[in-house]
Amino acid sequence: MTSRGTPNQRAGSARGSFQRRLLLIFGVQLVLVLLAYLMGYYNVAPAGAVLLLIVIVSALAWLAVQRVWRPISALARLVDNWDGGQGSLDALLQSDRFSRRADADVAALTRGFHTFASRIAGYNERERNFTRDASHELRSPLTVIKMSTDMLADEASLSEFGQRSVQRIRRATREMEALVEALLILAREADNGQGEQVFVVNDVLRDELVDAREMLHGHPIELQFEEPATFALHGSPRVFAVLCWQLIRHASQYTGQGTVLVTVLPGAVSVTASAGADHDPAEPGQQGFEYAIARRISERFAWSLQLQVHGGNRYVAEIRFPQPLPVSA
Repeated sequence: MTSRGTPNQRAGSARGSFQRRLLLIFGVQLVLVLLAYLMGYYNVAPAGAVLLLIVIVSALAWLAVQRVWRPISALARLVDNWDGGQGSLDALLQSDRFSRRADADVAALTRGFHTFASRIAGYNERERNFTRDASHELRSPLTVIKMSTDMLADEASLSEFGQRSVQRIRRATREMEALVEALLILAREADNGQGEQVFVVNDVLRDELVDAREMLHGHPIELQFEEPATFALHGSPRVFAVLCWQLIRHASQYTGQGTVLVTVLPGAVSVTASAGADHDPAEPGQQGFEYAIARRISERFAWSLQLQVHGGNRYVAEIRFPQPLPVSA
């Protein structure tokens, strides 16, 4: 009783059959064309018949190559039409047809892509579940905390110490909201266009600085705003506000005390801070968590972000936007 071999052995024996089939097709074509040439050379057949025979042989070789190439074309169409979801993998689940009809290399490529695509589809599903659950489970308690602090702040019998504590809780809640928003923006894979609109940069910054001053209340930091230029952007104003807030936080932590200046320049926004005379600024290489988030957001939306430290104590972060719009837009 003879053994047919294991699947791996059968795959190994079939490996390379694609090249062998192509070699056979072109070898037969070469032999037939050579025979047709000899028939014409020795006047066995007229020149018109020889030319017709060469055309027929070439056409048959082309059809044979197309038949051999068909499984690769089918796989290329599946890859091109794949949208990243699990549902579009149903066609690849029938990858056995490639094993029966195609070279073992093509079948191995099909199975490998199916495994890879399944992992990507699972990752996308986990991402959607995480962002949906995190958005609800983190924002809901923050909303409760905000409502509770607002009610506590209205209590007439609350002591001065209690009022200060309520204000600290309120500021911490606002910072937590901004952080959650930034992390959710970075966690989403395909939400680059979420909430996109045309907005005026200056207007968004004015509103953001109002909240930033409240969150920095109690710190020896003065926020200033200058707008020698005005321009608009097409994008998410919330993403832009989160990015600027992270840079303001980073500049405030770098300088410790003093002035943080936010300036609107033509097609750019800069955040500048100078460390106080009695404050030892952070090392330029120690860019911190806030700057890391700002950097990832800027890379995500193709906004150029540069950080420079001049003279050892002057912090300058600048965001440049590749396609600024006039305010009239």
